[in-house]
Amino acid sequence: MNNFLPEFGEIPRTSSSIVSSQISSLVSNHRKCRIALYSHDTMGLGHKRRNLLIAQTLGCSPLKTDVLMISGIPDASNVPTPPGVDCLTLPALRKNIDGQYQARRLDLSLQEIITLRSQVILTTIKTFKPDIFIVDNVPRGAVRELDPTLEYLRSQGKTRCILGLRDILDEPASVRRDWKRGANEEAIQTYYDQVWVYGDRNIYDLAKEYHFHPKTVAKFRYTGYLDQRSRLKHLNLDSVQAFKSLNLTSERLVLCLVGGGQDGAQLAETFAHAELPPEMNGIILTGPFMPREVRQQLRNYAAQRDNLRVLEYLVEPTLLINQAERVIAMGGYNTTCELLSFGKRSLILPRIKPRKEQLIRAERLQALGLIDILHPHQLIPAAISDWLRQDIELPPVRNFVDLKGLTRIPQFIDEILISAHQAS
Repeated sequence: MNNFLPEFGEIPRTSSSIVSSQISSLVSNHRKCRIALYSHDTMGLGHKRRNLLIAQTLGCSPLKTDVLMISGIPDASNVPTPPGVDCLTLPALRKNIDGQYQARRLDLSLQEIITLRSQVILTTIKTFKPDIFIVDNVPRGAVRELDPTLEYLRSQGKTRCILGLRDILDEPASVRRDWKRGANEEAIQTYYDQVWVYGDRNIYDLAKEYHFHPKTVAKFRYTGYLDQRSRLKHLNLDSVQAFKSLNLTSERLVLCLVGGGQDGAQLAETFAHAELPPEMNGIILTGPFMPREVRQQLRNYAAQRDNLRVLEYLVEPTLLINQAERVIAMGGYNTTCELLSFGKRSLILPRIKPRKEQLIRAERLQALGLIDILHPHQLIPAAISDWLRQDIELPPVRNFVDLKGLTRIPQFIDEILISAHQAS
């Protein structure tokens, strides 16, 4: 297995020196620090995987924590989690390509499922009594489902609330419009103690780009991007065996990633028709949300070729990324972080609706020479084949991008605990 893994010495680890003796003494005399992580999880796997990586990092850090993930994706049993990390799955929501919410599985109206989810979240928080509540990306939750919980926590005054934002939300005009309509800045100023930006302000200064109010910006802290190589430290035996069972023998592998797969059919099908260079094999990872008929069609294509395979799901896809020579992918936050973390030559096909977040991120990274972009309107098999034939040399990624987010997050939590203890 060591052949598939990077040198672990390069992966930033949470040092015991991060945790002050004051907090170590405090938690030894009281219950563990309780941290709740919420992600609304309505499209793709990005929010859940980001929170999972943070939970894994905290669970393995010197901080003594119990971490509860509140998520809309029921795959917690399939992913490795350390002791002290558990997951509560909400009734699932989905967001269609036009950005509209609806129940994913239950025959409930939008109002019914939001009411159900909201009450489950509130009851969970009341019972779990977290010291820190970290909300992913949506200040008030999906369709404001967090409002009762945030109001409750404010009235209690015992829980520090953190909003975690990805590096880029959308184009500035859309963010200003949507955030004004959602009263998001008012929510941040009223309910949240800090806003963590999981990005590098030298790549995209979120506070500056969106012209947020000074009271909002005062709560901002930039963590840096999250180094996805850390996922390899949390592998379990099932994950390793699933990867080994693929029996990858080719030294040249190109990987096609489409996130959860909900809107990745066009890229996957185009890749399936592209001509691969000699001695290069291709793998398409469809994701669990790709329509069944599309997955079957891709299998039919692959059956006619001896250099193409189709996989529906792999618990830890970073094992494949680590092995690949090149990656062609959509441009979601986690996927992009994975490509940067592993220093892969990559071609990004960014999603351009309902948000342009992926396009903006890809353009910023392309300007640094770290990735290549293929606009969706230019997606044809020949474009992929031409890119695969190019000789591409990447500059050292870490000279351009801050990837130390997973080192800083435990530090930030340590500071919060110290501050809370001093205040009490």
